[in-house]
Amino acid sequence: MGAIAIRNVVKRYGPPGPAAVQVIHGVDAEIADGEFIVIVGPSGCGKSTLLRMVAGLEEISGGEIAIGGRVVNDVEPAQRDIAMVFQNYALYPHMSVYDNMAYGLKIAKVPKAEIEQRVNKAARILEIGALLQRKPRQLSGGQRQRVAMGRAIVRQPQVFLFDEPLSNLDAKLRAATRLEIQKLHAELGVTSLFVTHDQVEAMTLAQRMIVMNAGRIEQIGTPEQVYGRPASTFVAGFIGSPPMNLLAGQADGTRFVVDGQTLPLPAAAPRAGPLLLGLRPEHAQLDPAGIWTLQVDLLEMLGAERLVYGRIGGAAFTLRIEATLPPPRPGDAVRLRVPPDCLHWFDPESGLRVGA
Repeated sequence: MGAIAIRNVVKRYGPPGPAAVQVIHGVDAEIADGEFIVIVGPSGCGKSTLLRMVAGLEEISGGEIAIGGRVVNDVEPAQRDIAMVFQNYALYPHMSVYDNMAYGLKIAKVPKAEIEQRVNKAARILEIGALLQRKPRQLSGGQRQRVAMGRAIVRQPQVFLFDEPLSNLDAKLRAATRLEIQKLHAELGVTSLFVTHDQVEAMTLAQRMIVMNAGRIEQIGTPEQVYGRPASTFVAGFIGSPPMNLLAGQADGTRFVVDGQTLPLPAAAPRAGPLLLGLRPEHAQLDPAGIWTLQVDLLEMLGAERLVYGRIGGAAFTLRIEATLPPPRPGDAVRLRVPPDCLHWFDPESGLRVGA
């Protein structure tokens, strides 16, 4: 069983006492056996540090980590029954693909026949059977990453840990390798923790996401939950491209005043007073009978869609429209229809979601 429990985990660097720098602040997460979890957040948020603590490569300063029901705080990495895939492929350049994949099993004194069976099975899953006799220098970046994943697969661990494994690949290879990882998890069903700063990777791979910010968890949920109901302004701004529009203003029933301009609301605000109103760029539509006015500044053509940048009541606002629609022009004032179930409200001081 590869369930992972992370309970009030803390990480500090430096000498004990007030001089210590705390980088992970009491993180709690429960990961079910066989689940694929993506830890996502900006650089420096603590996501790789958390992964390395699960792996045993970093000591924890407080709290508890359990794998398969066994607390592993003081267990060596080699004894945790995990396999890790790094951003750097870390292949032995003088060894063939077969020997790179088999090396860990040889060190563990696994019988030769079983090693061959495991390596061939992993090569079949990853479609690298024809590459087994090549050296790493004869492989592309995507092929080397497959070999690195194959080396992890042959271990048959309880848990796979991926530390930004696609960062060194170009955009096309990243997309292809994401599909390979999805197929790999569907076939093996091994509990997986995948760290990335790329929200596209997070949204496409995760069964559930852990969104981190400054050493804390902002939200845990499915991609649909995190995108559709962000728990904070940080999540609203980090997940989604372009990010959610956030308008600061004063709410009063079905009115919202932004920089002196009153915006009628299709549904009443959850409370009166200062609030942040969030709306995703794709959720407003051009409509001559719309209730909001957008002053258009410029447009971007992105193939199947256009981004329209402008201002509502002096606040920056981005609109996403299909490229087949007649585009507005810079300087135009266009009307927007705003669906009532697409509004998001946040507290301006805490940044936390207000209402459902």
